[in-house]
Amino acid sequence: MDPRFEIERARQEIASLKPAFQQNKEELARAEVAAEGLEKEIAVVQASLEQKQTQITKMAGQLKAGDFRLTGHVVVTADEIKARLANRLDEYKATAGVLKEKQELLKSKRQMIESAHSQLENLRAQKVSLETQLSNIEAQLSVIEAAQQKSEFNFDSSALSRAKEAVAGLQERLNVMRHLADINDKYGDIDGRSATQCVDPQRDVLKEVDEAFGPSSAPKSGDKSL
Repeated sequence: MDPRFEIERARQEIASLKPAFQQNKEELARAEVAAEGLEKEIAVVQASLEQKQTQITKMAGQLKAGDFRLTGHVVVTADEIKARLANRLDEYKATAGVLKEKQELLKSKRQMIESAHSQLENLRAQKVSLETQLSNIEAQLSVIEAAQQKSEFNFDSSALSRAKEAVAGLQERLNVMRHLADINDKYGDIDGRSATQCVDPQRDVLKEVDEAFGPSSAPKSGDKSL
């Protein structure tokens, strides 16, 4: 499979962590609100237990002292006091059981919240780490692809050398031809006739000079000849 495709797929997978991260943050916020509400409930239950304990200990003290008066100075029997005391004690125990359950639930929620905070931190760190690793992989792939492209260019070094040699040979040949022209112009052939001495008898050189530079006057006496 094309590595570029795999890199893009990995990039999409990393990007998909963001919505999950946001959702978990919202869930964590709701869990913290629920924990705060549970703390308030526990505080109410604890206050109720303290009140029940006060009533129970007071009623038990009255029973021990033989004081059978209730609020409003109503006199009751010892059995009635015991029945009332038993009911209050049962209520206290039931409420204490509820308190214990709520405290255990709060402890569990606190542990979950702490774990959620750690997971969010870890998820964020892992995302950064994955992005860094993916960037490194992509950079390595680019280097490999560049090397592969370079190796695909198969230049024939021998052909290049031959081309350079041919050009150099042509240049040398042109140089020889130029020098030969200069030498021919200077020396002519073996009979002593140079190019400057061999002029077409039908050519009117003076006419060409006059046409090129204007009519020339005849040289005065005493002028040096060429």
